[in-house]
Amino acid sequence: MKLPAEPRCLLPPLPAAALGPPWRRLWGQRPQLSSRRRTVRVWLKRDSGQYWPSIYYVMPSPCSCMSFNPETRRLSIGLDNGTISEFILSEDYNKMTPVRNYQAHQSRVTMILFVLELEWVLSTGQDKLFAWHCSESARRLGGYRTSAVASGLQFDVETRHVFIGDQSGQVTILTLEQDTCTLVTAFRGHTGGVTALCWDPVQRVLFSGSSDHSVIMWDIGGRKGTAIELQGHNDKVQALSYAQHTRQLISCGGDGGIVVWNMDVERQETPEWLDSDSCQKCDQPFFWNFKQMWDSKKIGLRQHHCRKCGKAVCGKCSSKRSSIPLMGFEFEVRVCDSCHEAITDEERAPTATFHDSKHNIVHVHFDATRGWLLTSGTDKVIKVRPWVLQPRLHEVCGAAAS
Repeated sequence: MKLPAEPRCLLPPLPAAALGPPWRRLWGQRPQLSSRRRTVRVWLKRDSGQYWPSIYYVMPSPCSCMSFNPETRRLSIGLDNGTISEFILSEDYNKMTPVRNYQAHQSRVTMILFVLELEWVLSTGQDKLFAWHCSESARRLGGYRTSAVASGLQFDVETRHVFIGDQSGQVTILTLEQDTCTLVTAFRGHTGGVTALCWDPVQRVLFSGSSDHSVIMWDIGGRKGTAIELQGHNDKVQALSYAQHTRQLISCGGDGGIVVWNMDVERQETPEWLDSDSCQKCDQPFFWNFKQMWDSKKIGLRQHHCRKCGKAVCGKCSSKRSSIPLMGFEFEVRVCDSCHEAITDEERAPTATFHDSKHNIVHVHFDATRGWLLTSGTDKVIKVRPWVLQPRLHEVCGAAAS
């Protein structure tokens, strides 16, 4: 589907409905999106195989984010002016009826989540405010000021924990009550801003993607502070989606790369980088160690670190490269010579597969029931792909339909 403007967001597909001619169900479900031209569209697939918008609704301000609940057909749209507009879609998805507006933020709304179990609307904005409203009365229940603009939002219904990722690279965890919130913790593992969050409520694991090209798996349920880095992108991570039935994480990069991670693998945390004034292998001084340089009459060397053991080494003692998938490094990284010899071929076996989406991805959604992957990109195109995930690794079936 070619759009007149770059899509700002892509929602999960809508549920199946019995549609009369000339419309036909799109694998029983249909995607929606909003664009910079202030329009909201619901796309249906005709018998000819082409997609046409059954709804073309113009908003008073450019759309920035969306949230859709299939059970109630409730559509929440965040706008650049800080307002959240709520609609109800008809059963045949040919009409959207305005319900209410929330004056949620002072500037652009960045993320929206609707929690059906609690009748809450959670949102973040460029005003660095996280807020939650009652969806029945539109009354604001509470708010929390974040340290930077929020760019990721997830919620756990069981514990009422909300996870907020921001552009400073920090992830904040709050516990929400009806009209108050409590700060649980805030942790930082990325060197760049958080660009996407994904929550697994079964394993109680949080995934965060970042502009530093990495994905981090935070073991929230284990309560041991375990954080596993996944390095498999050459550009910033733009979107995340998790397939619960196969325990596979789908991460999408700004360069169009799609990586599918097997999360059944027992991975290790990357070691902390050690500090030293000299190489911990050959004892050669580093260039700031003037005393040892003078005493040994040697020129100081540049410091490097082995990704496997974390030791501070010189370039001569770390001339080899190797992938370490069990530590999250799917690409070859610097390791010291002794660690390179210790890594076996079995330990180099990949735990992820790599694919090219042929466009720069902005948003992604995986429909596990139908086996379809939806992506939207900066090229103004929505792609619908048949996508089959096997218990461990997967194959892509067929070409992309766009």
